[in-house]
Amino acid sequence: MNPHRPAPTLDTDVAIIGAGPVGLFAVFQLGLLELRAHVIDALPHAGGQPVELYADKPIYDIAAVPVCSGQTLTDALLRQIAPFAPQWHLGHLVESLQRLPDGRFLLQTEPGRRLRARSVFIAAGVGAFLPRRLKVAGLEAFERRQLFHQAPADAALAGQHVVVVGGGEPALTQAIRLATLAAAAPASVTLLHRRDGFQAAPATQARVRALCAAGSMRLRVGQVVGFEQAAGRLSALQVMGPDGSTQPLPLELLLVQQGVSPRLGPITAWQLALERKQLVVDAATFQTSEPGIFAIGDINTYPGKKKLMVCGFHEATLAAYAAREHIHPHDPLPFEYTTSSARLQRLLGVASGAREHAGDGAG
Repeated sequence: MNPHRPAPTLDTDVAIIGAGPVGLFAVFQLGLLELRAHVIDALPHAGGQPVELYADKPIYDIAAVPVCSGQTLTDALLRQIAPFAPQWHLGHLVESLQRLPDGRFLLQTEPGRRLRARSVFIAAGVGAFLPRRLKVAGLEAFERRQLFHQAPADAALAGQHVVVVGGGEPALTQAIRLATLAAAAPASVTLLHRRDGFQAAPATQARVRALCAAGSMRLRVGQVVGFEQAAGRLSALQVMGPDGSTQPLPLELLLVQQGVSPRLGPITAWQLALERKQLVVDAATFQTSEPGIFAIGDINTYPGKKKLMVCGFHEATLAAYAAREHIHPHDPLPFEYTTSSARLQRLLGVASGAREHAGDGAG
């Protein structure tokens, strides 16, 4: 593909911004209404806040599930939406959203994806989880060339001197993985942290110490205060140690793993009605101030709003029906139940030909 040619614009019925549980359940409800969905998230994986911040912590208030973890819930939702084959755009931040003359919406992401949707669901929770960057002026010029916040493909690591910055579980896990790669192994792996102590599981810390003792990895204690470059490439970090002296740390590839923080980001520039950094919606449809754009989950506000995941699932359901009416105002679908509808069961890939049960109130 010509790198100077714009990427083709992808068309879909609904673009869902946010791959947390509420956004994933919206895929399911939209699928039952025969609407195709593309899912966009700034994180490199589905699951949103429950996976990123408390993947292993127990959740007790999901209907009919006495207890589950954020990861278990996400895995179940991914299995549930599999029949509808959503298109994924993970590791993408929606930078702009605008209405086109034909009434559809054009979304552009960083890094350069373009989607054209007939409706948009914003399920961004408390905001996009964006990586915490090193606060060193000018370092951003090397992003996606030598500076990464998500590990590049293993092949790009072969023979490289890699520095991993961070002291949490993600940083240590990545450093361990890189130091133990059997194929495409880096020339060296250095873990850089501001102090000789970590915020990670004891077993993970012990593994790092063992690899350092064996010479498979190095630990450098200090803070990045600058960088050096040669021939337009990042060649070293300037690291201030505990004694206040600054020494260079040579490298060829920098992987920053300092965690993430939620930010509304570009949403604030989309001319949607906001109240205390939340999108104002109509509680009957969960439509925002812009027709065709819906907000579900913790990102929205309305009278009586409760920030509960189960409420987000309810919001996703009503928003899906409203989106169907917005997209196909003259082509309504009959209201049906999955227990009795041959159409819905066909969409789900389960046994067809079920008998219709008049008055069956199951979903």
